[in-house]
Amino acid sequence: MVLGQLGGSISRALQQMSNATIIDEKVLNDCLNEITRALLQADVQFKLVRDMQTNIKKIVNLDDLAAGHNKRRIIQQAIFNELCKMLDPGKPSFTPKKGKTSIVMFVGLQGSGKTTTCTKYAYYHQKKGWKPALVCADTFRAGAFDQLKQNATKAKIPFYGSYMESDPVKIAAEGVERFKKENCDLIIVDTSGRHKQEAALFEEMRQVSEATKPDLVIFVMDGSIGQAAFDQAQAFKKIVSVGAVIVTKMDGHAKGGGALSAVAATKSPVIFLGTGEHMDEFEVFDVKPFVSRLLGMGDWSGFMDKIHEVVPMDQQPELMQKLSEGHFTLRIMYEQFQNILKMGPMGQVLSMLPGFSAELMPKGHEKESQAKVKRYMTMMDSMTNEELDSTNPKLMNESRIMRIARGSGRQVRDVMEMLEEYKRLAKIWGKMKGLKIPKGGDMSALSRNMNAQHMSKVLPPQMLKQIGKGDLSCYRNYNIDGCSLFSYRTGGMGGLQSLMKQMGSSKDMMSMFGKGDK
Repeated sequence: MVLGQLGGSISRALQQMSNATIIDEKVLNDCLNEITRALLQADVQFKLVRDMQTNIKKIVNLDDLAAGHNKRRIIQQAIFNELCKMLDPGKPSFTPKKGKTSIVMFVGLQGSGKTTTCTKYAYYHQKKGWKPALVCADTFRAGAFDQLKQNATKAKIPFYGSYMESDPVKIAAEGVERFKKENCDLIIVDTSGRHKQEAALFEEMRQVSEATKPDLVIFVMDGSIGQAAFDQAQAFKKIVSVGAVIVTKMDGHAKGGGALSAVAATKSPVIFLGTGEHMDEFEVFDVKPFVSRLLGMGDWSGFMDKIHEVVPMDQQPELMQKLSEGHFTLRIMYEQFQNILKMGPMGQVLSMLPGFSAELMPKGHEKESQAKVKRYMTMMDSMTNEELDSTNPKLMNESRIMRIARGSGRQVRDVMEMLEEYKRLAKIWGKMKGLKIPKGGDMSALSRNMNAQHMSKVLPPQMLKQIGKGDLSCYRNYNIDGCSLFSYRTGGMGGLQSLMKQMGSSKDMMSMFGKGDK
């Protein structure tokens, strides 16, 4: 997850407060001091941190709270609200509409990852049903058109540029006109990188803006510069009407929190975060879910969006029917592995689940897990239809295993390891047998049929043990300004029933169990 170190520090401070027997002034001050230290280490401006701490103390007056008030919850709500206020610019950005041509111009400093971000932005909207196109108006940097051409070809997005023409205004105008005729509804113009002192390049940016008349100007900013982002964003806003900001390189630097808070101070909404070089390492930035994940409280709505992206509605009834029958084949495992890879980086997905810290899956481990899934799929590509569709474990004899190993270029022990993983998942899947499937395979209705007994069979023993201790515990749902959060309570079986109640009330929650463990 983005800002995993900051989120881990804040989560630990809240957990220490929750573990305290009595919530008094000392416990509150210790918690706020830890959070303050974490924010300052993330290069958040001192004034913003000081104001946050002062506001929380005003809201949480322990002496005035009547007996029976849940002090832990009130403190958590106050911290949540103040962090949201710190990161929220207070105004929305322009949103493109399908079927109507929108022109988006990207501006930013050299080396901020602007060209890569253009393609990521186009790719994200292409997956959502838009018809995007890219125009390279960067004639200042050598190799800019080659880079955009390579990225666009990989993502199968149409592009326009020129090796011969040196006037970026002319290229931008021609590219926009061409893609308007081709009925593209999202035309993205990549401009030359510049520094805020380079007057000539700023003038060029203004001319490109006048020629293309963009609906939205997006400023791409390097997250590693921390609170210096404030001056940058202000300088660009004076020249063109910056409508939104994308902060890049959020995966490799501790100053990302400072950059986000500094941009919010300029009243420019951040719409996306770049979290790596790959196309899918690109997150929508929404303040409340982001802060919820930062505090270790999860983001169910984001998780369900991921589910619906990879499991189309027409496939859900079939998936639910297989689940109720309890039959798990290697082909089903292959399909679920495909879904997992489509969901994007595993750390990003896990951070949407309450109780999971980003620190549990460091970036190296995440890549290792994805590589293992791909290895398993390569081995299954060397299997026959009979082997993929069989539920008989005795079918996989020694000669078949050796043939699969040779066909996939792997060792016999690798195939054995994959088959052991299949048996483990088949055991979990088998415990879901007997679920009542609603008409049409409606996953949200299925979630209401689930009960704590079913879940106690499916959840790993380690998680049940943690629930009993109250570590992951039973998440009790409460609402802050429409954002669903979870407080930690001790659990056991009664707590598990509380958890299931929460799952049942979340939209389409059970689709997680249609594929989450697979």
